[in-house]
Amino acid sequence: MTQHVRGTFEVKLTPQATAEPQVATLGRLSIAKRYAGDLDGIATGEMLTASGTVKGSAVYVAVERVTGTLAGRRGSFALHHTGIMDRGSAELTITVVPDSGTDDLAGLSGSMSITIAGKEHFYDFEFSLPATQ
Repeated sequence: MTQHVRGTFEVKLTPQATAEPQVATLGRLSIAKRYAGDLDGIATGEMLTASGTVKGSAVYVAVERVTGTLAGRRGSFALHHTGIMDRGSAELTITVVPDSGTDDLAGLSGSMSITIAGKEHFYDFEFSLPATQ
């Protein structure tokens, strides 16, 4: 059965050394997040970025491991991000890594969207979990 939850999160991105530090258009960052709401937990991860030569053109990929409680079920899972900006037009896909759920979140699948309003970050998570026994 598909479920849907929303909430807020705080994120801290910390720049890291890249394999080619002389290439200014490439970046690497560590991710630290705190989710609140029906998804209540923390996440850590890594992000890689590349910017284009035209303002507003860039991409990022990221993987984060979320640990906590989702709709009352405890465990962890991984999210995969792909973000593309094409001259200011943005497209973002965030999906649960298949078979990454542990403990009560084993079998989790789904996708997440994020919205940023001012300095506040919001998530909207649509997911499915196997029935509990």
